[in-house]
Amino acid sequence: MLSKPDKPDGTRERKYVLTRRLDRLFLELHRVFAFNIRFFKELVVPPFEFKEFIKQCFEAGVKSLPLISLTGFIIGIVFTNQSRPSLAEFGATSWLPALISIAIVRALAPLVTALIAAGRVGSSIGAELGSMRVTEQIDAMEVSATNPFNFLVVTRVLATTLMIPTLAMYTTLIALLGGYVNVSQMEQTSFATYFSQVFGAITFLDVFSAIIKSFVFGFTIGMVGCYKGYHSSKGTEGVGKAANSSVVTAMFLIFIEELIALQIINAIRAT
Repeated sequence: MLSKPDKPDGTRERKYVLTRRLDRLFLELHRVFAFNIRFFKELVVPPFEFKEFIKQCFEAGVKSLPLISLTGFIIGIVFTNQSRPSLAEFGATSWLPALISIAIVRALAPLVTALIAAGRVGSSIGAELGSMRVTEQIDAMEVSATNPFNFLVVTRVLATTLMIPTLAMYTTLIALLGGYVNVSQMEQTSFATYFSQVFGAITFLDVFSAIIKSFVFGFTIGMVGCYKGYHSSKGTEGVGKAANSSVVTAMFLIFIEELIALQIINAIRAT
């Protein structure tokens, strides 16, 4: 005759599993917090790896220009085509340049730039540092009296923090040019008229908030990529997981930050 399962033991096992998961969660949060605190400490401690910083700016910024250019131009054209029918129903196609500028400056350019950078730059940082960790190159740097955190992490986080806002402003310009190509072709709007309406529709708060959001997005991409790669383990499998986790985590945090920023900016506009 089969005996009934022991309910107390089953409950105890579930509690044990839940406790272990909570322990891992709090341990991970502690490591993330300590990693961020260490970054800000190392940021003001010499030596400053200026050459490595310039190299990472080139990697994160200049090498992203072709993809950013193509994406931004397509965004401008697609958004214009999608918005025209709705405005045409109300006979308000003349508002199209203003609508394009508001949508691109406030949301599309910073967000799309950050997502592209998370996929390209964040995964690259995670894979590079993860590979260095599993091949013990980081340990070798520590033995040779080189500060690997300053050389590898600080330079990359600073580079992404500064380059993402620059790329976002560039994306804004390219997307507006894409919108102009479409508007000029369909409505025969002149260049001067188009951009006078574009700049007349945006405010200082729109530009300022877009830049600040881009700085936050850039810091998030660099910090997540460096953290995942710096703490990578389990050989080549860990390198792949570090790269994948860098992209997924960074994108998730970017959407959360975008939501929070939107609430703050709307509250400022309401005052």
